[in-house]
This record gives sequence, structure tokens and C-alpha cells, in this order.
Amino acid sequence: MIALARRSAVAALLVTLAAPSGAASSSPDPLDALMHELAVRRSSHVTFTEVRRLAVLDRPLESSGELLYEAPDRLEKRIEKPHPETLVLAHGVLSATRGKHTRTAELAAWPQLAPLLESLRATLSGDRSALERIFTVELTGDAARWTLKLTPRDPEAARAVSQVILKGENARLESLEILEADGDRSLLTLGPELPP
Repeated sequence: MIALARRSAVAALLVTLAAPSGAASSSPDPLDALMHELAVRRSSHVTFTEVRRLAVLDRPLESSGELLYEAPDRLEKRIEKPHPETLVLAHGVLSATRGKHTRTAELAAWPQLAPLLESLRATLSGDRSALERIFTVELTGDAARWTLKLTPRDPEAARAVSQVILKGENARLESLEILEADGDRSLLTLGPELPP
């Protein structure tokens, strides 16, 4: 019995040594690994603060509230300050509610907005193909601390947004920064997970 176990171990070692060098040491693509980890989370509910810096204003615009995500494509941004407002993106439709008034628009009608919203939705859902369809994707860091730099592929979108930078830790998105082509920028910082 012991001799059979030793022969099996030796045979396994020989197979490993005989395998091509890339096969024995192949590791998963870091972007695939990150997307898989993000895709495992089916929902999220966090606080946020957002700071927008616009060239035409002397001071930045600040807002805060809660951000909710439900896989695969529902995002809800509940702005509490400075004025209550709710933005919902679901199934390609964006609705904005302030007070008793709600406006609704197909996301396709706003080509400059689509990349911004899709960058967040596709990242949260771990949808690599959607990210790479719309952006050139650059990943730095590792699964523990990562940064995704997204550059729009579409020239029309690139005229509005030069880059989207997402940072996170493991399967948790911590911030989303939007660098607009005209020099304006916004930084959305996400807080810890809230109870459902």
C-alpha cells in the first residue's frame, strides 16, 4: 500500500515536470480573478460622498447619501444632501425623482452618460466583456488593493470623459473618479456596507 502511494506520488511529480513550463505555473488572469470576485457579490448598500469640481465654479459641489446595487443591472443613488433626490438605473432606463416630480429617459438617448453609468454597473457585476466593449481597461495592483483605469473607446464618449478610475479592496469598490475631457472632475467615495 505504501509502495503504491509512493509510485503514485512519483508519477504525479514526473507528469508535473514533463508538462510545458507555462502549464505548471499558469495563474489566472488578474482581471478575470477580480471580475470573478466582484461578480460573487449580488448586492451592495453603502453610504457615499461625492465631490464635483467644475471650472466654472469657485467651490466644489458636494453631495452625500446612499448607493444601492442589485445584480445584474440595478443602481440606485439616494441623494440626501444638499437636496433629496433619487436616481435609478434599471434595464437601460434612468429615472430621476425630486420631490413629486420624476423624469425618465432611455440611457441610449444620453451617449455621454452611458459610459459613466456602465463603468460602475459593469464593475460591480464583474462584467469584463461589457467593460472591454466600452473601455480600454488597465488594472494595477492586486486583488487586495486594485485600481481600474477605464478609457472610453468611443470617440464621442471620449469627448466628454477622458478617464474613469475605480479603486477597491478585494470585492469592495471604494471610489470612482471621473476625469472629464474639459478638466472637470468628480470623486465618488463609498463608505462601509450598510444593513439591508
